[in-house]
Amino acid sequence: MTITSLRNILRPALTEGYGVPAINVFNDLTLEGVLEAAVAERSPVIVQTSVKTVRSIGSDALWSMWASMTRGIEVPVALHLDHCPDRSVITECLRRGWNSVLFDASALPVEENLRQTIEVVAEARSHGAEVEGEIESITGVEDGIGSDAVAETQPLAVAIDFIERTGIDVFAPAIGNAHGRYRSAPTLDAERVRQIHDATGIPQALHGGSGLSPQQFTELIQAGCAKVNISTALKETYMRASFEHLQRAAASDKWDPPALFTDTKAAVIWMTIQHIRLFGSEGRA
Repeated sequence: MTITSLRNILRPALTEGYGVPAINVFNDLTLEGVLEAAVAERSPVIVQTSVKTVRSIGSDALWSMWASMTRGIEVPVALHLDHCPDRSVITECLRRGWNSVLFDASALPVEENLRQTIEVVAEARSHGAEVEGEIESITGVEDGIGSDAVAETQPLAVAIDFIERTGIDVFAPAIGNAHGRYRSAPTLDAERVRQIHDATGIPQALHGGSGLSPQQFTELIQAGCAKVNISTALKETYMRASFEHLQRAAASDKWDPPALFTDTKAAVIWMTIQHIRLFGSEGRA
């Protein structure tokens, strides 16, 4: 199994109607927890890093952690750069070994987005890597990328033309989804996902997954969202587990960092397992 292309992870999911968790990690502990959960559940998994994480830890250190922790792993895994508008960071990560990237040029006019995405696809192919693309901003800010303003939705024909002309491997549609926690129950356009799938057959990525109902996940996965992004849920799990442990440490006046790491990683593992089972990817490796 080991490190696998995004295409080879997502195509079976698209065909068989399950979703693959794409989880944004931000340190060694979260990476380790996500990978351990995938192995325990025999599930493929996509590990994602934000631009903020790449800049704060460094691509060399992140790659070293990834290479060490995935050596000999027995489930399909991919390393993906999430929401990156900076082509220099894309180049850095591709050269280092990331095997997929999301070039987020959604803030640009569609034609300029298309032109640059074609270039990024060619660059990625030279490294044996793949590309996720988008033409509409996903509402919300994630690790400093994005905006809370609701972006204009492009006509379906424009989205299909973008997919076909760029040659991207995954498409991220704007369907009423948003990064972060939803302030109210969202109304999501699963029909648009189906229309894009029927026209192109391409796997789609569901962004803003944290906080959706099981029914919404199921409907969108069946419509064509084979890649399901999870970021906020991991951050909240990590911080809350750490906070609860520190409260217990303060009450008992026992300060044991390894115990903190153990408790926090256990929470990350369980959160990942819950999403794996929710998306139906357990036992698929």
